[in-house]
Parts: sequence; structure tokens; C-alpha cells
Amino acid sequence: MNKAFKVVIPARYGSTRLPGKPLLKIAGQAMIAHVCQRALEADAEEVVVATDDQRIYDSVTALGLNAVMTDANHQSGTERINEVAEKSGWDEDTIVVNLQGDEPLIPPAYIKDVATALASQNQAGIATLAAEILSEQEVFNPNAVKVVLNHAGYALYFSRAAIPWDRNSFSATGGEISGAMPYLRHIGMYAYTVKFLKNYCSWQPSVLETVESLEQLRILWYGEQVLVKTVSKAPEAGVDTQADLERVEKAMLNK
Repeated sequence: MNKAFKVVIPARYGSTRLPGKPLLKIAGQAMIAHVCQRALEADAEEVVVATDDQRIYDSVTALGLNAVMTDANHQSGTERINEVAEKSGWDEDTIVVNLQGDEPLIPPAYIKDVATALASQNQAGIATLAAEILSEQEVFNPNAVKVVLNHAGYALYFSRAAIPWDRNSFSATGGEISGAMPYLRHIGMYAYTVKFLKNYCSWQPSVLETVESLEQLRILWYGEQVLVKTVSKAPEAGVDTQADLERVEKAMLNK
């Protein structure tokens, strides 16, 4: 089911490991410009950068792209997106994709996939992505967030731990994956309706999300469903460090 959707890209200037990250150049262009281009390639009807920094705002608008100045006190990109939706007067059933501003290599097809998945059903107000984990090391890596689904493709739980815990296989092999069922890595891109977005921002943080340091657990805590679309493979990692920046630039230039 194809339905129009919008993309909002939260972008902060402050970054502990890489200050000014959205404006750092990759192949001669600011990283935020590359991310906007991926969204446009996904056929989004509107692409907006949500920022609290005038330098980012000026850089984006100078390229003829849309940007909205948002409150500097927001605690998350989700809150920043909610402000954009309110200022823009978007209808409650409008689908919005939250695209991170440090993902210049995200496949445009994935952006469209998550929006299309959400539009194809009416049980959940939010959808996200996952990909099968192929290495044992990744299963036990707490930086790789795992997700377990029910029979219909909705999330049962997200965790940094190795879930599901294959008790018999792990006991017999000392921790080798049996292949009895696939392990899925969560890909942190979301599509939601504006109605869901407003509700989410009204909820208090939950104990679960604090313990695991996973904001998406707030959704399950409050009894809402999360649709998970499985894609063929996880995208290239985003940019957090100078080494990441160099890796991404090399990948782009090789293309």
C-alpha cells in the first residue's frame, strides 16, 4: 500500500564525540545534506530538518531544503519531531518517518519500507525495521539491540541481551547459535502517525527503558504495539566518530 509520508530529520550541533556533526563535510557536502537526499530519493512528499541550531538551519535552507527551529530543551529527537508536526499543522493520520541525521548511507528503500509497512495495517501507530543477525558475536553484543516478534510481526520485546535465550543450545554448546530461529537486530528508524507521536510524547519514561537504555520500550510499557518490518540486511553504521566519517566518505567515493 503506497501512502504519502513525510520525513523529519532531527539534527543537533552538539555532539560529545564529534562536535558539529551534521555540518561536517562528506565528499564535499555537509552530512545533513546527504541525509536529506536519501529521504528525497525515498519519494517522501516533504523532508524537514528539525534543529535547535541556527548554523544547521542556515546550511539546510541555503540548499533550498526545509528546516524548522525547535526548542533547545527537548530531551529526544522524537520530541523535536512532535514540535515540527504541531507547528506544521499536520493531520493526526499523517505518517512521519524519523530519520537520524547521522545516517548518510541509509538505503532510501528502507525509508519507504517503514512508511509503507505502517500504512498497510491499523493495529499499530508505529513501525520500525529489523534484520537477521548472522554472527554470534553480534548476538551477544549489548550495542546491537535485539527484537523478538510475535506471529504477526509485532514486537514482543527489545533488549540489549541475547533474546530469545536458546537455553538447550547455549547450555550444550557454550553459547553457539543453533539456528532454531533467527535473531533479529533492531534498526532504529521509525514511522509513526502524528496521533501516535503526540501520545508518545505525553507518556512518562518507563522503568524498562531506563534499565535497558532503550526508549522504544516505553511503547510496550504503555501497552501499544510496534510493527516490525524485516529487511534483508542492516544498513551501514552511521557516523559517531572521526573514523566513521572517514569510512562513510570512502564508501561514498567508491560508489
